[in-house]
Amino acid sequence: MRCLAENYELENNTVNLLDRFQQQAARTPDRPALITAKAQSSFSELERRSAQAAQMLSAKGLRAGDVALVFQPMSVCLYEVLLALFRLGMVALFVDPQAGRDTIVHAVARCRPKALIACHKAQWLRLLSPAVAAIPHKLATAAWFPGATSWQRLAAYAPAPEVTDVDDDHPALITFTSGATGRPKAALRTHGFLCRQHRVLEKHLDLRPGQLDLTTLPVFVLANLGSGVTSLIPDANLLRPGHIRPARVLRQIRQYRPQRSAGSPAFYLRLAQAVAVTGETLPQFETIYTGGAPVYPRTLDALRKMAPRARLVAVYGSTEAEPIAHLDDSQIDTSAIERMHTGHGLLAGTPVDDIELKIIRMQWGQAIATLTAAEFHALQLPAGQTGEIVVSGAHVLPGYLDGIGDQETKFAVEGRRWHRTGDAGYLDHRHRLWLMGRCSARLQDTDGELYPFAVEAAALQQHAVRHAALIQDGGRRLLVIECHKGRVVDHDRLLQTLRWAKIDRIREVRKIPMDKRHNAKVDYPALYRQLRCRDTPGRP
Repeated sequence: MRCLAENYELENNTVNLLDRFQQQAARTPDRPALITAKAQSSFSELERRSAQAAQMLSAKGLRAGDVALVFQPMSVCLYEVLLALFRLGMVALFVDPQAGRDTIVHAVARCRPKALIACHKAQWLRLLSPAVAAIPHKLATAAWFPGATSWQRLAAYAPAPEVTDVDDDHPALITFTSGATGRPKAALRTHGFLCRQHRVLEKHLDLRPGQLDLTTLPVFVLANLGSGVTSLIPDANLLRPGHIRPARVLRQIRQYRPQRSAGSPAFYLRLAQAVAVTGETLPQFETIYTGGAPVYPRTLDALRKMAPRARLVAVYGSTEAEPIAHLDDSQIDTSAIERMHTGHGLLAGTPVDDIELKIIRMQWGQAIATLTAAEFHALQLPAGQTGEIVVSGAHVLPGYLDGIGDQETKFAVEGRRWHRTGDAGYLDHRHRLWLMGRCSARLQDTDGELYPFAVEAAALQQHAVRHAALIQDGGRRLLVIECHKGRVVDHDRLLQTLRWAKIDRIREVRKIPMDKRHNAKVDYPALYRQLRCRDTPGRP
């Protein structure tokens, strides 16, 4: 596989993503690869330092197949680490630090890392977790930490002269999913998978050498490195995109003038709120991609005011399949808005042409056995009918580490692997995908079937409503709303607007708890606890 071929796809083989990065470093060595508030690195400098880091890790006896647990925010250092691990054929293990100590301990037990590479704050996990403390090799990305080798010592090493030869199916990354479809699973990405995903992202995000991209998503930075795109990493705590300090990011935007950007809706709404106060706009943006959480029409409206010249694209995808569908804001017409107002879900756009998407009869919670083509066809629903969203394609994760989690979310049809997203939805007669929320959130009571997400999407069309959540309390349908500061909602009028949902009552709260990762999805278990509801929450 060690061939710097000009052609991206080779017969019966695929060029490694590291090869793609090295091609860019050879073609434009002085072009900035990464820009942050604290550091900047050209493609050639990033290549050299990652090669030095690989030599340092190799000197510690670390080899291909060894796992390294990585805790490092998006930074120049993070990609030095990743590229060094790829060069050695090692495996990078990522666990969201907000997932909690139990999840971290579980990940360490499952993957048995031989190295811990962590920032100063994460090094303290060694004191809190014996499992983390027992990892043989510790490296601190800060200048110094007791009992750890400083990452800065890589400067004393000559660049590793060779890259370990690995096959397409050799593991590259392990990340633990959020657990939205059950307990957290270990998503395993191989070198071949990363390369195929890069090809799809490069195509659908229109990545071209020389562009400057303000990006908040780590996987998109990897795609940028392989495409010769400069990544500007926001000066913000990206673990909490809904709570960033906009002034710092806006300062970067004014200074560097990125033409494109990719991030979560919560991140952009913070920027949009800040520029709305001053009356300025951000005309330098030509394209903005947003996803990772539901993208409502009003979010796109706010972005349109913030970046009037930009093409706005909502991206629907998941850890296991990124991207699945794209929606250009110009495709949202008055009929689509009316459908969203009346409980027909949230428009997610057209499935990308690199993926096959089907809607099958709802049977979430039950395993699907291996199917024949005829059996699979019999499961599929016609346009307009809501069911499970299932996808298949070269950039769809075929399975989880050791197969744990495959039974709930994977099935095969004539040898072809399909992924069950856990989302409910339907395709309309124009082959546009509409989202109805999590399969597990579906309500079935004396008033019939209802998807809470469809109600929430409709409620959020009310300008005064900041967040909304439909739950059950004592078997009754309760709509919980959080209003924007200083705004008032007429409950009777809202009930009338949503009469099709047969809501029993509305309860207004000061704060609806949101997910920690994107600050954009309701944390339903926390909400049930907050309200002390009589019903047991599902997993919307």
